[in-house]
Amino acid sequence: MNSPLPTLRPSRRAAFAPVAAAVLACTAVGALAQPTGGPALGAPLEAQVRQLILGRVVGPATPRAEVALGRLDPRLRLAACQKVDAYIPSGTRLWGSSRVGLRCVDGPTPWNVYLPVTVHVFGPGWVAAAPLPAGHVLAQADLRSTEINLSEQRSPAIPDGQAVLGRTLGQPLSAGQALREVALKSRQWFGPGETVQVRAVGGGFAIVGSGEALTAGMEGQPVRVRTDNGKVVSGMPVGERVVEITL
Repeated sequence: MNSPLPTLRPSRRAAFAPVAAAVLACTAVGALAQPTGGPALGAPLEAQVRQLILGRVVGPATPRAEVALGRLDPRLRLAACQKVDAYIPSGTRLWGSSRVGLRCVDGPTPWNVYLPVTVHVFGPGWVAAAPLPAGHVLAQADLRSTEINLSEQRSPAIPDGQAVLGRTLGQPLSAGQALREVALKSRQWFGPGETVQVRAVGGGFAIVGSGEALTAGMEGQPVRVRTDNGKVVSGMPVGERVVEITL
């Protein structure tokens, strides 16, 4: 296992593309500059945006994050403003490609625009120790633990390397590439016609019975089962010949 994850270092922001080459320092906090190429963030507003995002993202479950700021639409011609506030629009997920709102709160003409941002979230994950072909059955030696960019793809990263041992790759992995759910073949827990255990689970209780699978029990896909009393129910395959129904 690798050493503990590094702590957040805001000074590393130079590793990412700034808002624009023409970013200007402003005397008023949050002011916008209006160069010929379109509006650009001043240094104080850039810092405000980064602080706002990192304050929402970094915590016990997210050891480290970095923010890359994009450009405002170059076609914008915004009225002069002495104070601009940054905010997170309702429903926005600060993960990968996202956006932050900017609104003028001290100027002759109110306006509101959106700044594209990319939020890189880092955490522990598993990567291929060597190139692995599609169809390969994963073993302990195939994986190593390291810090990865969790937000790089939509498919979830694998938090537990032991849990995927014996699983088959549905797509190849290059050395150092993060292992994600999308790379694994779905498991078939049972076939149609097989006898399965049916567990009905509710708040604080569980009822166990048996039935006949009417469809194949593929991982992550609902399955239909005829119970011993002849009733057809739907549930999720959760293990070898086991179907779970949530009440």
